[in-house]
Amino acid sequence: MTPRIVVTTPIPEPAAELLRTAGGELWISQEGGSLPTERLHEVAQGAHAIVANLRDRVDAELVEAAGEQLRVVANIAVGYDNVDVPALAERNVQVTNTPGVLTDATADLAFALLLMVTRRLGEGERLIRDRQPWSFELSFMLGSGLRDKLLGLIGFGQIGQAMARRARASGMRIAYAARNRVSAEVEAEFDAVYLSRSELLERADVVSLHCPLTSETRGMIDAHALRAMRADAFLVNTSRGQVVDESALVTALRQGWIAGAALDVFEREPEVAEGLLELDNAVLIPHLGSATVETRTEMASLAARNVLAVLAGRPALTPVWPNRTGG
Repeated sequence: MTPRIVVTTPIPEPAAELLRTAGGELWISQEGGSLPTERLHEVAQGAHAIVANLRDRVDAELVEAAGEQLRVVANIAVGYDNVDVPALAERNVQVTNTPGVLTDATADLAFALLLMVTRRLGEGERLIRDRQPWSFELSFMLGSGLRDKLLGLIGFGQIGQAMARRARASGMRIAYAARNRVSAEVEAEFDAVYLSRSELLERADVVSLHCPLTSETRGMIDAHALRAMRADAFLVNTSRGQVVDESALVTALRQGWIAGAALDVFEREPEVAEGLLELDNAVLIPHLGSATVETRTEMASLAARNVLAVLAGRPALTPVWPNRTGG
């Protein structure tokens, strides 16, 4: 077999070099941004492997456009809510993702957002850049400290636990809500308390989201959830934008239901709800969770190694479905 590999977005050169070792044809998009659906289906024709990004809709229609020879779709992301996994499984197409390699980068950014929103750092920088007058006073732009505050993590996987380590180093207490309770050993490591989601929302000083986007979590942080939070609490989201109902969040921030929110992801990326842009108690950054040179290079390289493994008839390194060889 002479493989055709399609990469839907520009990737770091080390990852591209890995893919070249497969021989055959390597097509890497240089078109910038996400490919429109029609164009994505066009370039996928004849592909044995597709390296996709989280903006690509990978579904039965894409597989049909590619053809029966398609064997693997390697998603350059931990989450794979953009992939219709059952549809690909039905057509015997392997799906892989890139867990683990972005854990620290995302946790670093989540903790940075926590600091930005609790200490009003974005607001302070805007004041300086706008050349507004200011002077040091004891009551000037006071934020909230972290020591002895309760960090409530919704989702306690690799990234949630990495976030907990950073928070513990700053003297925070840890609680978590998750679909499955972790082991007693992991709870002991963080001195973490397991709570129901409703209890966590009511008690936490900071709620940080580290859950995948599923039918259960879509819109999970809605008006009811925001009303349940304390008026002096903060929300941090580095998971998926659709977990939060942005219109409800705008109301919550305007009405003082919560003290502030820091978002790396948005409900309709790259669009940001207009109301959020007007609010000083909202910290907004453009999906930078894994955006370090090292992390993005390793994510793309892991996707490439998954492709090479499946095309060679070996098990994928990080399969989403199924845990099988590529043969």
